[in-house]
Amino acid sequence: MGLGLKLPTIYNVYLVAIIATLGGALFGFDISSMSAIVVTDQYINYFHNPSGVIQGAIGSALAAGSVVGSAIAGPLSDKIGRRDSIFFACFFWLIGTSVQVACKNYGQLIAGRVLNGFTVGITSSQVPVYLAEIAKAEKRGSLVIIQQLAIEFGILIMYFIGYGCASIEGPASFRTAWGIQFIPCFFLMLGLPFLPRSPRWLAKVGRDQEAIAILANIQANGNVDDPRVIAEWEEIVTVMNAEREAGQGWRKFVKNGMWKRTMAGMTVQAWQQLAGANVIVYYLTYIAQMAGLTGNVAMVTSGIQYAVFIIFTGVMWLFIDKTGRRTLLVYGALGMAFCHFVVGGVMGAHHDNVPEGVGGNANIVISVHKGAPANTVILFSYLLIVVYALTLAPVCWIYAAEVWSLGTRATGMSMAAMSNWVFNFALGMFTPPAFVNITWKLFIIFGVLCVAAAAWFWVFYPETCGKTLEEIEILFGDEGLKPWKTKKGESRLAAEIEAVKARKTVENEIEVHEHEHKNDEKV
Repeated sequence: MGLGLKLPTIYNVYLVAIIATLGGALFGFDISSMSAIVVTDQYINYFHNPSGVIQGAIGSALAAGSVVGSAIAGPLSDKIGRRDSIFFACFFWLIGTSVQVACKNYGQLIAGRVLNGFTVGITSSQVPVYLAEIAKAEKRGSLVIIQQLAIEFGILIMYFIGYGCASIEGPASFRTAWGIQFIPCFFLMLGLPFLPRSPRWLAKVGRDQEAIAILANIQANGNVDDPRVIAEWEEIVTVMNAEREAGQGWRKFVKNGMWKRTMAGMTVQAWQQLAGANVIVYYLTYIAQMAGLTGNVAMVTSGIQYAVFIIFTGVMWLFIDKTGRRTLLVYGALGMAFCHFVVGGVMGAHHDNVPEGVGGNANIVISVHKGAPANTVILFSYLLIVVYALTLAPVCWIYAAEVWSLGTRATGMSMAAMSNWVFNFALGMFTPPAFVNITWKLFIIFGVLCVAAAAWFWVFYPETCGKTLEEIEILFGDEGLKPWKTKKGESRLAAEIEAVKARKTVENEIEVHEHEHKNDEKV
C-alpha cells in the first residue's frame, strides 16, 4: 500500500463498493463456517459434543475479537485512512484462519475465531464509513447496503461449502471448510490498492487537492469545476471548520448536542442484535431439528434461509433510497416481534421435553410436535428472516454510518460497531444455554425487545434518507425538527448546486463585461 507504486484507481462507486465489501464477506464466511459445522458428527465427536457455555464461547469468540477490533478501528482509520485500515485488518484474518485450520482443541478454535473477529471488528465499522464518505447522498443507502449483501453472500457460500465438506470423513471435514476462508481475504487484499481514498478523510488530514480530485472523479468524471463538486466541497469545508472549533478528544462525542448522535449510532447497532434475528441466522439448524427435520433435510432447510436473506436484501437494494430509514426500522421491528411471538407461542404450546437431547445434541432439549406446529415454526422463522432482510439488517448499518460528523465518523462508527459486537458476544454466550434452560421463552423475550426497539426508533431517530452527511448535522442539532416530524429527502444540496451555477453565471458575465470594457478602451 505504501511502496511508492502508482496503480490505476477505480472510481466507479459500485465497483469500489463490491471490492470494499469483501470485508463483509469475511464476516459472512466466519458466521456460517460454524453454522453448517456445529451439527456434524465430525465436529461433535472431535470437540467432545460442546454445549451450553462452551458452545456459547466458541460461537461468541468472533464477537469478542470484534469488540477489540472495532475499539481500535476509529483511531487507526483516522491515522492511516479508511482504505488502509481495512488492508491492515486482513493480516489478522490470515493468522486467525491458520489457527482455526490447525486447531487441536476448542481453546485453539476460540483463539482463531477471536483473531478473525479482530479483523471483522475493523472491517464492519470502517467499510460502511468508507462507502458513506464516497457516495452521493441520493445513492448512499444503495451503496452501503452492498456491505449487507456481501455478508449474506458470504454466509450462503460458506454454508454450502460446509455442507459439502460434511461428507468428508474426520477432522479434514471442518479443516477444509475453515481453510476456504483464505480466499475472500486474498481477493480483498488484491483489490484494495486500486480503490481511491476517502475524499472526506483526505480533507480532514489537509490533503485538499487530492480530496477535490477524487471527489471530482467520483461525482463528475474528473471535472473539478462541476457545480456539484464545488457545492459538496464547500459544504465539507464549512462543516469541517465548525467541527475543529467544537472540541477535542471524547468531549466531541457529547458536546453541542453530539450526545444525540452518539446515542443514535450506538443504540441502533445494539437494537439490531437485541432484535434476535441472529438466533435464527446462527442456529436455524437447531430450530429445524426441534421441528423434527434431520440430516440433509435440516441442513438444506437452514441453507435456504440464507438464500431467502439475499433475495430480500437484494429487493431492498432497489428501494432503500426511496423509503425512509425510520419507516423501515419501526415497522421492521414490529414485524419481527410478531414472528418471534408466533414461534415462541407455538413452541410453548406444542412441544415435548427431550432431556437427553434431540438426536443426541445436548443443545436441543425440546421437540416440537410434527405437522402444523412444526411447519408454523419453520414458516415464521423464515418470515422473520424476510422482515429482517428488508429492514433492520441493512438499515441499522446504513443509519449508523450516516449519523456521525466528519470529525467523529471513523471513531463514532467504531463505537457503534463495538456496541453491535458487545451485544453479539453477550447473546452468543446467552443463546445456547437459553435453548437448554428456557427453550421457547427465548423467543418471547426477543419479541418484547423488538416492540421496545420500535418505540425507541420512533422517539429518538430523525429521518436521514436523502440528506447529505453534512445536512444530517442539522437534524441532530438544537434547530432540528422532532424525529417524528422529519421526512426523507428535502436535501438542500440541490439548492446549493443551483446557487453555485448562479454564482458561476454571474462570474462569467462579469468576465465577459470586463473583457468587452477592455476592448472598448483599446478602440
